[in-house]
Amino acid sequence: MNIYLDIDGVLIVHGKSVAHAIEFLEEITTKHSCFWLTTHCRGGENRAPEYLLKMFPAETESMLRKILPTDWNALKTDAINFTQDFRWLDDYAMEAEKEILRKNNCFDKYIRVDLKNNPDQLKNLMEVFNG
Repeated sequence: MNIYLDIDGVLIVHGKSVAHAIEFLEEITTKHSCFWLTTHCRGGENRAPEYLLKMFPAETESMLRKILPTDWNALKTDAINFTQDFRWLDDYAMEAEKEILRKNNCFDKYIRVDLKNNPDQLKNLMEVFNG
């Protein structure tokens, strides 16, 4: 399965890594094809690993670099391969992106990350992905 991953509000909040972020990244990069879907990787520039290494331990670098870049400009959904099974983890999707997901019959593949109300959501997602 492809996993498309946002950073802000998903892996970090207020400049700090969130609970279970490193374990979550280790789990998904080992078992799934992972792609950055974040403003830190956009328009052909992948700044995601360098950005995260300011908040994550240096030993996570190889894991962060396993996550492949995407190229998108206006809508994140432009980078999603709808022909393959996927999950998109983001704390916010624009209405236009939600509509594209609906048109492709895959709105349920968008997972809204809400760490304020569910601080252990990444841990819970590890359990879901490993079914």
